[in-house]
Amino acid sequence: MDTLSHALWGYGLFGYKRYAALALFFGAMPDLISFGALMFLHIIQGIWHPGPPPLEIIPSWLVTNYSLGHSFAICLPIIGLVALWRKPIAFAMLGWPFHIMLDFPFHSFKYFPTPMFWPISDFKVDGIPWSHWYIWLPNVAGIILLFQYRKYNKRRQQR
Repeated sequence: MDTLSHALWGYGLFGYKRYAALALFFGAMPDLISFGALMFLHIIQGIWHPGPPPLEIIPSWLVTNYSLGHSFAICLPIIGLVALWRKPIAFAMLGWPFHIMLDFPFHSFKYFPTPMFWPISDFKVDGIPWSHWYIWLPNVAGIILLFQYRKYNKRRQQR
């Protein structure tokens, strides 16, 4: 899934109670610490080009960061520890495992399949790439419906 969609899903599902900015961030965070960091470096170096970078130029640190950010084995214990301290913050952080849930069926073996149980297991799913119109359009429709639902509920609660 694209990073903006992840951010919007995180915000729409987990940012409506409190900590909206945190939910937005954690929805996108797994991509930000990997591909976002690479994009930032490429912009600074003046070599950035739109679109996914070719596999042959991807540095090893990006693969590590991608694995850290896209693993249930990493995110769930962290969120569990935060929940012991501050449950509302942990709720906003649920955009992180939701990001992983959206990614693993929509990344193929051809380009960054989701290592959802890393470092415990190297299990990955050969999914359907999210860039196909029949995946991307329902994703956008789902985001629109979610935000319409939130808007409707907010108006109803204000009455």
